[in-house]
This record gives sequence, structure tokens and C-alpha cells, in this order.
Amino acid sequence: MADTPTPTRIGVVAETAPGERRVALVPTHVQQLVDRGLRVVCEPGAGAGAWYEDEEYERAGAELGDPWGADIVLTVSPPSPAEVDRLASGAVLVGFLAPATNTEGIAALRKAGVRAFAVEAVPRVSRAQSMDALSSQATVTGYRAALLAAERLPRFFPMLTTAAGTVPPASVLVLGAGVAGLQALATAKRLGARTTGYDVRPEVSDQVRSVGARWLDLEISAVGSGGYARELTPKERARQQERLAEAVADFDAVITTASVPGGRAPTLITAESVRAMRPGSVIVDLAGETGGNCELSVPGEEVVVHDVTICSPLNLPSECAVHASELYSRNLVELLGLMLDDEGRLLPTTSDEILASTCVTATDEEVD
Repeated sequence: MADTPTPTRIGVVAETAPGERRVALVPTHVQQLVDRGLRVVCEPGAGAGAWYEDEEYERAGAELGDPWGADIVLTVSPPSPAEVDRLASGAVLVGFLAPATNTEGIAALRKAGVRAFAVEAVPRVSRAQSMDALSSQATVTGYRAALLAAERLPRFFPMLTTAAGTVPPASVLVLGAGVAGLQALATAKRLGARTTGYDVRPEVSDQVRSVGARWLDLEISAVGSGGYARELTPKERARQQERLAEAVADFDAVITTASVPGGRAPTLITAESVRAMRPGSVIVDLAGETGGNCELSVPGEEVVVHDVTICSPLNLPSECAVHASELYSRNLVELLGLMLDDEGRLLPTTSDEILASTCVTATDEEVD
């Protein structure tokens, strides 16, 4: 009689990065994996930051224990050097790994013999939409950014008609019409603000209008590949800054979301632009982790300059950890579907185009 194959073990870790409240796998999706014959090992307290108790994981079929020796380890943030040492040679690691900037970490994973998959590298193709963790978390970021702007602005977002008179709606400008930018526009609109969107890709103007916002046309086009914008030339950058300086002075709140994959965020709002804004105005700069879109932003801090409040929050999805975790967990389950065969066994190669794009430590033989 043939031996029963050992079930593939999926490890769910407790995040240790400062401020990280998300968890890579929620109990609902644990149940789905267990029903497929997989074994899920959850580190005690892994879901506590998102209010998922250990008992919920156990009821879903997970066992509590050390996840770092599992066949596939799921994480949100890149592992620390000490955590890399806990991974087994030949193991698979899936999570946000920052391959463009975390070169030492990627080298350590390669040296440890770990096959690592960076979810931020999921390609923008139709088949991968359900696995696009970058987009799912950007949705949370845009939502929270609009709420932050509304909280910091010393006036109402919506128009209010009262016995004391009518209060006009706040005006909100969002720079960058990617997933985060569109969600920020949609959320600000739902809060009652008068919204306007800008991007260097004119073809996204219809998407801006689809969420009820106006389109700010600065007559600059910088369409790149893969759905991203290309880097502006120095001449284009100067013209953009000059025209934005004129535009932002008319808005109560500005939310910036512009980024360059693997590079420094472009400076969209100069110090002089901030000086020209009305006292009490607010800037929410979502590009702080890569240098910021505002010249006066301090990553991770809130400052007031020229009577303008400038917020540069880091890791906004953790502030909405419940739904951010649910969305991220779904992304990982879908991605795992490409790594496992019908019987739940780990496939030996990464020949699928999505896996090939996300795998950052595979050997040449694994991606042929």
C-alpha cells in the first residue's frame, strides 16, 4: 500500500515590523486551504493586530506553532535577518519583499536557499487581478488618505446648509490616478468634497471622471510601460512643478500618490507651492517611503509649514488592518493556487508567467 503523501505545510507568521498590524492569512482562507488537504501552522498571536484571535484560527483548522519551518511561509513585511535564519533551505517565502530596495534581504534569502516571491511584482495582466496585492493595499491607502485629509482640514468636507448660512464644500486635489489616487478621489467625493484629479497619463482622465471628479489638464503626457508613468525629463518636470504651483493654491486639501517603480518619488509640490497655499490647507503625501511628492514632507511625521499641515504617513493599510488583511489574504490564496497542484503539492518550477515575474530568488532552471 502506497504511503500517504505528507501535506504541504503553510506557515502564517506574526509580523514584527514596527507598526505592522496586518496578517498574511485570515481564518476564512485558512479553512479553504485546510479543506484542500493543506496543513496550516499559525504563529500564536499572528492575527492579534487585526483582531483575529488564535481560537479563530484553530476553529478554521490551523494549528498553533512555529511557522518558520513550513514548506511555504506567508508574510506581510520582509523578514528580518533573524527570521531569514529560521527559514528552511528549499522553503518558499511569499510576501512584500521590496526587491528594488531590499537588496541585502534578497541576497540573504538567496544564500539561505529560499525561493522567494515578491507580491509587489505581480504583473498587471487580467489573469493576475485577483493576486494583485499592490492594488488591494493601495485601495486601503487611498481610502485612509482621504479620511486623514478630512480629519486634519479645519473645515467641513461636504456642503452644509444651516440656519447660520451655507458652508461650501471643500476642494480636494489628488495627484496621481492609480489605484490609491482613484480610491482617494472616490472617498473624498463620498464625504461631500469637490474633487479634482491629475495624472501625467491623459488616458486615465475617464477613470477620474468615473468617480465623480474633475480632470486637471496640465498638458503634460508621460505614458510609460505596464500601466505606469515614465519619468519626466528635466524640462517636463520643471513645467509640471510650475503649473502645479498655480493649481494647488486653489485647493483646501491635496493628496499625492505619484511614484516611480524602483526609484525616488517625483517632487510635485515645491516649498514655494506650499507657501502659496491658503492657511489651514492640508497635504497628505503618500510617497513618503520613497522620498515624498512634497519637498517639505517628513516621512512618517506630520509637520506644519507656512500654516499648511503636511502629513506623510507610512503603512496606512495597517490602520485598516481588518479589511487590509482580508484583501491581502485573498491575494495570497489566489497566488498559492499557481504554486500547488490539484492535490495540494508544491510544484517544482515557476514556469507560469505570474510566478516567473514575482520570483526573486529562483535559479535559472526554475524559471526556464
